[in-house]
Parts: sequence; structure tokens; C-alpha cells
Amino acid sequence: MDATDRLDAGALSSPAAERNAQAILGILRAHLPARGPVLEIASGTGLHAATFAAALPGVEWMPSDPDAEARASLRAWKARTGLPNLAEPLALDVERAETWPQGPLNAIVCINMIHISPWSATEGLMAGAGRVLGNPGGLLVLYGPYREADIETAVSNENFDGALKARDPSWGLRDRDAVVAEARAHGLHLTLRIAMPANNIIMLFRRA
Repeated sequence: MDATDRLDAGALSSPAAERNAQAILGILRAHLPARGPVLEIASGTGLHAATFAAALPGVEWMPSDPDAEARASLRAWKARTGLPNLAEPLALDVERAETWPQGPLNAIVCINMIHISPWSATEGLMAGAGRVLGNPGGLLVLYGPYREADIETAVSNENFDGALKARDPSWGLRDRDAVVAEARAHGLHLTLRIAMPANNIIMLFRRA
């Protein structure tokens, strides 16, 4: 995972989150519902949560992370910003159904988790999203690097994949089509692929 920097009041940040926040926000503005709850999976430091909640005041941003240090940083961001639409972080583990909130939710956002977790986490993510995005048209937003059969993998992504697997053999870039197939098995259908900076992509899935 990316290096983190500690800000005042215990809030953490990371260079990668700072670099990609505005690019991701542009897509969220265009596609998220204007109001209602949005669940963020694996929120990490909380910089994204604070940025998106501030920019999308009609949305109730619900951050989550299974890691206690990440949740402490999320609480520090909430205290630092005072945003009324930034909820207390959930101790959500995608592989444990009992830790998910009750649906239906309007949307779920998951940034840079799939390649820094075992494949079972992707399975848990899709199963959970299929449950809580109960209404037709419910949106799942994924961001990160992927292998794509029709596009040559960038050298930087190949190097990143090798570094991830050296840290944990169960990590690494996932095949886009395998992720799409897993989503489809839970009633979520890919509707849009968007190329993003630094050889990342966003995929938008809608609940059937």
C-alpha cells in the first residue's frame, strides 16, 4: 500500500490519494445520485472520504475499513473537517456479511482495494454489493489498475503487480473480465469503463 503522512489531530493522508482524488471526484459528480447514502469500501486514510463528502453535500458519505488504525484516521478527518454528511466509519470486512450495513443503498464506491487483497475479498465485495444495492440501477464504482485482454499492460503496472505479489502472493492486478464476471454473478452489470490517469480505470456497474 502507499506510504502515509500524518496530519494534525491524527488524520492520515497518502500521496496517491492526494493525486487521484480530484480525477475520481469528477466521475463521481457525473454518476452518483445527488442525494442519499453512499457506502465507501476500504476507505483507508480518509482523505477521499473527506474530499468527496465536502464536494457532494447532498450525499451521506459512509466510510468503512476493517483496519482499526484506518478507522481512527477516518474519525480524525471527520473531527478535522466537521462535515455533517461524513458518517462515523464502519468496521466493514467485505468477507463477513454480518459487518455490512442494511440496504438498500444508492451506491457503493471501492477505490484501490481489489489488487491489495486476496481474490476472496473481490468475491465478498460483489456478494455484498449484490445484497445491499437492492434497487434496480444501484451503482457500484470501482477504481484501480487492472489487466485487460484487449489493452497492453503498462510497464509501471507490471512492476507494481510484481511488487504486490512479493509482499503477498494473494495480491496483484486482477483480470478485468474476471471481475466483471464475478459482478455479473451477483446481478451487477458493467455499464461503463473510463480510462483514468496513471494507467488506472474506473468501472461502473448497475444492479439489474
